[in-house]
Amino acid sequence: MIAENRTDANEAAHMDEVDVHYGVHHPTEPDEEQVLRELFGEPDADGVFRAEKKISAAATGATGMISEARKSLGMSGRPNTITREYASRHGDAFLRAAWCDMAVTYWARHSGNTTAVLPAGDRAFTVWHAQDFQRVGFWHSGTTASVNQAKAGDIVFFDWGASNNISAIDHVGVVEVVLGGGRLQTIEGNTDDAVKRRVRGSNVIAGYGRPSYGGGNWTEDMVRNLPELSKGDTGEHVQSVQGLLLARSHPEVRMTGTFDDTTEAAVKAVQRWGGVDDDGIVGPITWSVLLRVH
Repeated sequence: MIAENRTDANEAAHMDEVDVHYGVHHPTEPDEEQVLRELFGEPDADGVFRAEKKISAAATGATGMISEARKSLGMSGRPNTITREYASRHGDAFLRAAWCDMAVTYWARHSGNTTAVLPAGDRAFTVWHAQDFQRVGFWHSGTTASVNQAKAGDIVFFDWGASNNISAIDHVGVVEVVLGGGRLQTIEGNTDDAVKRRVRGSNVIAGYGRPSYGGGNWTEDMVRNLPELSKGDTGEHVQSVQGLLLARSHPEVRMTGTFDDTTEAAVKAVQRWGGVDDDGIVGPITWSVLLRVH
């Protein structure tokens, strides 16, 4: 995993690694348009295939995530609504940066799925987002067998170099339909600098993250393996706490990886909000409060 502090500046410095083959369409099926026509009939006048009748109602959160992504279909160019909103929180360096993961962040926030889709807060750098899912135990590799087990609403990551290596990830989207045979229909931002539907195959799928839509036992299972943290601690788990604090509306916190005074104060505030002892120590109960979906 990447060891450097995950600040806005460090994330911005990595943005030339996102969508590194910008401007090149990477279909993984030679009959992509044919597949879409067979599934959904003729596209609309704007060339968009509408899939509403084919989407099963998964968890409410997944349905909301997909619905929000559909609203962005056809958006193109930059800066755009998605990059402007991300830049408003993280700096103007993101206004014209590669925006595939900014789109996922935007859809998560606007569908009420922030904590489920963004385990450590906003993401623009795809590698870090995939590592977030890996750290919380909800990462699945991009083998054909694994891809066939994907679900609508999963966050799927791509490596155009055809590896399952998280550090090589180039691009990201949200799963709309599982087609079988290692193929997924997705909605992706910054594909040909626009939001479009694509059909992708397992050969370029590095893996996918399974968001905690609806909560379930996600928090309970995860906190069993998380350490107790307090002021003075350092490392990636502290970064995760800081990302979750950012997602809980504490913009004063920075993802430095050091449990400092600001982090402690924000933890205490979240503890009070969650109705638990405000001792500033992140143990199982406080982890559970930080990881609540709602």
